[in-house]
Amino acid sequence: MKAAVIGAGFIGPVHVEGIRRAGVQVKGILGIDWNESSSARDKLGLDKAYTDLSDLLSDREIDCVHVTTPNKLHYQQVLAVLQSGKSVICEKPLGMNAKQTAELVKESRRRPNQVAAVNYNIRFYPLSVEVRTRIRRGDFGDVFYVRGSYTQDWLLYPDDFNWRVIASEGGATRAVGDVGTHWLDLVRYLTGLDIVEVFADLRTVHPIRRRPLGEVQTYKDKEAGKAGKIRRKPIRITTEDYGTVILKFRSGARGALTVSQVTAGAKNRLEYEIGCAKGSFRWVSELPNEVWMGSRENPNSVLLRDPSLMTREAAKFANFPGGHNEGFPDTFKQNFKAIYADVAVGRMSKDSLYAKFEDGHEEVVLCDAILESNRKKRWVRVR
Repeated sequence: MKAAVIGAGFIGPVHVEGIRRAGVQVKGILGIDWNESSSARDKLGLDKAYTDLSDLLSDREIDCVHVTTPNKLHYQQVLAVLQSGKSVICEKPLGMNAKQTAELVKESRRRPNQVAAVNYNIRFYPLSVEVRTRIRRGDFGDVFYVRGSYTQDWLLYPDDFNWRVIASEGGATRAVGDVGTHWLDLVRYLTGLDIVEVFADLRTVHPIRRRPLGEVQTYKDKEAGKAGKIRRKPIRITTEDYGTVILKFRSGARGALTVSQVTAGAKNRLEYEIGCAKGSFRWVSELPNEVWMGSRENPNSVLLRDPSLMTREAAKFANFPGGHNEGFPDTFKQNFKAIYADVAVGRMSKDSLYAKFEDGHEEVVLCDAILESNRKKRWVRVR
């Protein structure tokens, strides 16, 4: 099998590394222009730099295309990939709104022999698979509540800037849409519960940001600022820096999520606590190789990521012995291994753990409901 990647910014090269580690050859890459494409080809040691999307899609050797471009381009590029007959893995979000994502779901269902996945890679931390397995088989009883957060600090200052802060580029919701959807997808994946109602309060901490005259890559603005003075101009921002969302699940369980991209010291921290009838779990992505498990009748415990101590279902996603830490890049490898197993047979398996287009659509539907709730200042039903 061979893959190609669209997008040469922050996340594109991460995909290239993950694809290779999954045992699949990456043939080429497409950037925003020929200079970026050829530069990425050389830096990443690839065979091919594509001139444009049609050049890539006409390459008969490519089995699967990874879309890692800015959000506003996802819908058209994913649709073109599907119509070319190739499988596709799209970075979240799947589209800019639920109308786009619903159309992509319909298109993918018309093509059952093409794999259509969304890169919610956080599903593939081994201990999250462990938590999912224990909850789904009923070890800890019914889920009562879920609480947690996804916090970062890379947009803490008004001089911090990235295309994601602009609604027309990244979408009407940013902190929720960019990182909050990772948490929402993960919670649905862990518990198997559907979110049916939301109440949201969002805040734009910096309604005016100072945009560099010349783009800066994701997470690189503060580094560029240290290197020398950057010329900037003020620009009005409507997307949120911070938000809190209260959740109701169909089962009756409750939830609460806090998202922030202005939390000093939080580099990239996802946290969840799941309270169940017979115990609880707590996990933090910045300490991904341990999960806290709480009990009323027995001593609390911390499970270290060790295949010999984990359930069989989760152990297969832990490729190194206990004490040999696995982290963010490994989640891409494990996600892509699961996806490419289906690409190899030409059909998406029903029991696969990776996120499909239906999951990507669900996250956009949730974002739309969260935006409506924030605007109307009341509970909003998701469906």
